[in-house]
Amino acid sequence: MPEVNPWRVVSVVSLGTVLLVLNTTTLNVALPVVVAHFDAGAFAASWLVLAFILVETSLLIVFGRLADVVGRRGTYLLGFAVFTTASLLAGLAPSVETLIALRVVQAVGGAMILANGTAIIAHAFPPERLSQGLGVYLGALATAPLLGPSLGGYLAQTLGWRWVFWFNVPVGIIALTWAALSLPRVPPGPREPIDLLGAGLLLGWMGGLVLAVSEIGSSGWSGPLVPAGAAAFAVTLPLFALRQLRAAHPLVDLDLFDDRRFTLGNLAAFANTLSRVGTVLLLALFFQSGLGMTPAQAGLAVLPGPIAGLVAAPLGGQLARYVQPRTVAFMGSAIASCGLLVVLLSLEAGYAPLIVGLTMVTVGGGVFYTANTAAIMLGVPKVRLGVVNGMRLTLNQLGIVFGTAVSLTVAASALAVTDRHLLYAGAHLPDGALDSLLTGYHRAFAVLLAASLTATALSLTNRLAERP
Repeated sequence: MPEVNPWRVVSVVSLGTVLLVLNTTTLNVALPVVVAHFDAGAFAASWLVLAFILVETSLLIVFGRLADVVGRRGTYLLGFAVFTTASLLAGLAPSVETLIALRVVQAVGGAMILANGTAIIAHAFPPERLSQGLGVYLGALATAPLLGPSLGGYLAQTLGWRWVFWFNVPVGIIALTWAALSLPRVPPGPREPIDLLGAGLLLGWMGGLVLAVSEIGSSGWSGPLVPAGAAAFAVTLPLFALRQLRAAHPLVDLDLFDDRRFTLGNLAAFANTLSRVGTVLLLALFFQSGLGMTPAQAGLAVLPGPIAGLVAAPLGGQLARYVQPRTVAFMGSAIASCGLLVVLLSLEAGYAPLIVGLTMVTVGGGVFYTANTAAIMLGVPKVRLGVVNGMRLTLNQLGIVFGTAVSLTVAASALAVTDRHLLYAGAHLPDGALDSLLTGYHRAFAVLLAASLTATALSLTNRLAERP
């Protein structure tokens, strides 16, 4: 087998993951434009975002396990083909329901891509240089969610909402070609059955919970889908746990959680991601509804954050070579928590302090994510990389799912049920609605700060567990 160039592998995986994450985050700013085009309600508006990340999350472990069996390269390339095709069709969608359905198809391809990125890099790099490779890759991954609003705002305002999806197509074709030429063929691992029933139950309890939370956000506690979602969650969660305990080849390898440091690291990643994603999403909307910016202006307004995150994540990888990675992760999470406190205290103080707080969140998040991921992945046998990475990404994606659902629901909670669609209405708010919306934003950022502080506490506990 020819020698593998690890930095070429990093370039392939980084390009693919950036495209995938941009597909989601461009909607952070463009969502009001898409919603206005279809005259969609609050529930449909939230599911334009939630449908993608929910389905993607439920399939990550499946495709992580599948790639261990049939090969990561083939799974990765197939994912690009599915994702790019669905993006083309999404821009042609005649209704919001069709668009949501195509977002689900996009998510299937996205899960194939995302489940394999870190594992492909970990296989290409020697252990002593893994944190460097992850620093570049995760720097791109941490920055992409923040570049998305800038791109989404520009596309929605200048070219129209369809290009929020169509921009994926030419870049996707380039990325697919580059991946086909560059990714090495990796021998598959041992063939084990894939727990498809477990995957269905995972989707059931996650979908039920998110359905209930999003319905509360759009229609209040009396919404008709609240009991249905709660019932689905209550029934499928214990069934999922029972299945994982009894299955010969479970979807979730519970033995991994016998390692306290592995558990603490993943729980910290969940809480940190929840707080970071919610912050970016809400500020992208707040710059329009609270400060009166256009979509393009709001996209540019968050740009200092991505630039800072782009620099911070690779530095976090370099620092983790000389300082214990769990120490670096704690430091990054603490910085992010301080940034969220600044945002919470500055909602009525104008743009400057808000962007300072956002930049602190992105810098801290980039440093945390790189160091925490390196700490989790180091020492994992290469034959288990797909399973471990799939589980790590699933918990991280759960943070994105619940960060999105919870932040939107809490932010809308101060509005009357009939006015909750105004959360997505951009700068077009009637008199009196802004005061209620500000109350909701205060509540939401308080919840996100609590999540970030939880991540910091878990990271500190994980660091202390490293001491002899």
